[in-house]
Amino acid sequence: MPKIGNDWDAVIGGEFKKSYYTALRGFLKEEYANQTVYPDMYNLFAALKATPYEKVKVVILGQDPYHGPGQAHGMCFSVLPGVPAPPSLVNIYKEIESETGGFVPDNGYLMPWAEQGVLLLNTVLSVREGQPNSHKGKGWEEFTDAVIDALDKREKPMVFLLWGANARQKAARVNRERHLCLSAPHPSPLSAYNGFFGCGHFEKANEFLIETVQSPIDWQIPNINP
Repeated sequence: MPKIGNDWDAVIGGEFKKSYYTALRGFLKEEYANQTVYPDMYNLFAALKATPYEKVKVVILGQDPYHGPGQAHGMCFSVLPGVPAPPSLVNIYKEIESETGGFVPDNGYLMPWAEQGVLLLNTVLSVREGQPNSHKGKGWEEFTDAVIDALDKREKPMVFLLWGANARQKAARVNRERHLCLSAPHPSPLSAYNGFFGCGHFEKANEFLIETVQSPIDWQIPNINP
């Protein structure tokens, strides 16, 4: 049974014993054995490992992992140092630059966000190489529903940023009387100009955190190279 290694084990560990997850695990074993699948199986729960349940302040919900070689590492929109930022992340950086007056960093490694309490979660946590949405409908949605439900039950307010049609389907699970839930088109080049650019999500998230007596997120990813 998977182990996250922090308080998520107590919160959602029971999901791993349910029949849907048993079926999902069987599907994944076949996929990893016979296909090229991202991320590496040991990174499937990297987002939960990086941001413990009690430390979550913002949830960014994407679609499914990057489907190109060397990109996905288990945290939505993030890539490891040395990997060029994919187009969706470049657009995220452009929106942050527009909102905050910062700069576009030289890397796409979003761990600084995760360490501040930003849970970088996809609705589906695995994908075949070159085939977006190829693991849709296999059980991951039920698992990430459980993650969202667990967060929604927390009394401490948080921010949910839902980007893209798949992510927006989770909106009904969020108690908007307690939490801030914002939706926008996916930041990919195909849809960013349909409402992601100009959404103001990063400023709105910080305004809400400050209003609820929480420290805001520093959205500026530092440069790695001098």
